[in-house]
Amino acid sequence: MTQPPSQQPPQGGFGAPQEPPQGSPQPVAPGQPPQGQPPAQPPQMPATPPTPPPAQPGYGYPQAPGQAPGYGYPQRPGPYNQPGPYGQQPGPYGQQPGPYGQQPGPYGQQPQPGYGYPQQQYPGAPVPGGPGGTGGGNPFKGKPAVIIGAAVAAAIVVAGGVFLVTSGGDDDKKPVAQASTDDKAPSGSPSVDEGDGSGDGRPADDDLNAGRKPGEAKVLWLQKNDVDLPRNGADVYGPWVVGDTVVKGMYRAVSGYSVADGKQKWTLKLPADMCAAPSQTTADGKIVIGVKNGTTDKADCSDLQMIDLNTGKAGWKKSIKKNGIWDMMSDISLAISGDTVTVGRTSNSNAYRVSDGKELFGKPAGNCQPFAFAGGPKLIAASSCRTDDIDNPQHQIQEIDPATGKPKWTYRPARGWEIDRVYSVSPLVVSLTQSEKKKWSILAIKENGTLRSQLVGDKGDKFAPDCGSAFAIFGKSLDGCVGVAADANTFYMATEPDSSGTARTNKVVAFNLNTGKPKWKAAVPAEQIVKPLRMEGGNVLLYVEAGYNKGGGIATLAPTGGAPKMLLRHPESTAQIESSFYNAKIVYADGRSFIASGRVSASNDKEELETKTMMAFGK
Repeated sequence: MTQPPSQQPPQGGFGAPQEPPQGSPQPVAPGQPPQGQPPAQPPQMPATPPTPPPAQPGYGYPQAPGQAPGYGYPQRPGPYNQPGPYGQQPGPYGQQPGPYGQQPGPYGQQPQPGYGYPQQQYPGAPVPGGPGGTGGGNPFKGKPAVIIGAAVAAAIVVAGGVFLVTSGGDDDKKPVAQASTDDKAPSGSPSVDEGDGSGDGRPADDDLNAGRKPGEAKVLWLQKNDVDLPRNGADVYGPWVVGDTVVKGMYRAVSGYSVADGKQKWTLKLPADMCAAPSQTTADGKIVIGVKNGTTDKADCSDLQMIDLNTGKAGWKKSIKKNGIWDMMSDISLAISGDTVTVGRTSNSNAYRVSDGKELFGKPAGNCQPFAFAGGPKLIAASSCRTDDIDNPQHQIQEIDPATGKPKWTYRPARGWEIDRVYSVSPLVVSLTQSEKKKWSILAIKENGTLRSQLVGDKGDKFAPDCGSAFAIFGKSLDGCVGVAADANTFYMATEPDSSGTARTNKVVAFNLNTGKPKWKAAVPAEQIVKPLRMEGGNVLLYVEAGYNKGGGIATLAPTGGAPKMLLRHPESTAQIESSFYNAKIVYADGRSFIASGRVSASNDKEELETKTMMAFGK
């Protein structure tokens, strides 16, 4: 592998790294404050931020103080609510062989939980501090990876019959479908509610399309929960769309539903709680999830289960290979790149072939150990290196070969900056933070692993990447954020809402990845908020959130800016239902949009069964 090039402090980072002011932090450059950049104000959290993350960021969270706050470092409500000084603290770029040496990071402040990572700071030198694990208010909304144990037994519905998939834990043996002796047949298709609306004043026999106006999409179906959940509820994994099936996992089952009518096509029961999942599947619709190795409070997320989401059939299963007594399995993260699934956690990692479960590589030799990965067209590893000062960490980022685990290049940010999130794998755009300094920075890295630019935003802009849950204590997912998108030369990021109440709105800012500077800002539909989801046909694909008596929808934004163009306008008549999904996850595929709740919980069993879990729109 190549040695990290020496880094010179970048000029004009996201914002001079300064302590975030009271408010949300913005990204800052890791290193010294950029030339001619005034201290930025930390980005502000979304009006309705997600649950605040723990005071301390999870493993790999950038900590060492820098002279300038990191660019775009989001701040979160609660302990991270207050923006830290933006100003002159070193950003990830500092003089260390890090990205920018001592230039200030764009955001300088810590992310707040919730809507977007960056808070009130302007983008500046890339500094750690982006949403850790999540976007939006809490840049770190990491999602735990799910693993299924080797000796897992799962019931699966096949052609109308119930079968028990068993395995003796032998990695070389494939599970065998056998007739189940359990008299209880799996629950049928969850109720598809085409006219309930309970909870928002609508009658049970309501036709959700009755109030649809010309030009508005149809409500294809609406589902309510039909699973008896534990007292505190359960997280929802997915949804993933594979062909004509939309799939989600929750508690002790993974289920597939028809995209057309929402009817359940299959359900794979799990022996214990689902505890981790990658953000994407393989090209042929396979996935590997994490499942706990027992049902007690002491159970770990140490079992892996492969599933073919086209059919719901379980494939190989095995327990994660433990690397010593200090290999903690309580919190892992999973990522898929090609036919490889990686398992990251504190100071340890493993990788397996998705198709057959063969271990491809494990913990590398040396002082630096991967703790999380980002998948997709490339496999990116974030590592932490042992130092003599735990309060001044040294991180590094690498592109690795998915088949061998060997690094193709290594980039080492300035000391004290921690890798928080990967907003884009190709082109590579990385969020870094300094937890103690409450700084955030965003860096663009070239194909050869050298620094491309440090994003520098305009003073006053507050950003809101949404990466899911806040912080994970030990492990967290690096990818899976929304509110951000990138093409070859441009990075697009949503700002936080600029006002509270029903008139909240925001904008999308485009950054030139070669210079790190803003190119343009695009306004969004009046009194609504948008979140970039990904690129689609050369344009930025956006989710337009439902507002007060305003339906949401899917829109595109040209790479040159301008006004968003609606592809699918959700009905105004169902706006209240659309906006009621907790920590909603949005997927758009083949002209249909799907909204799924990120977590399902209720105060009693009756309410639990009335909780809306997924909604679909189409033409």
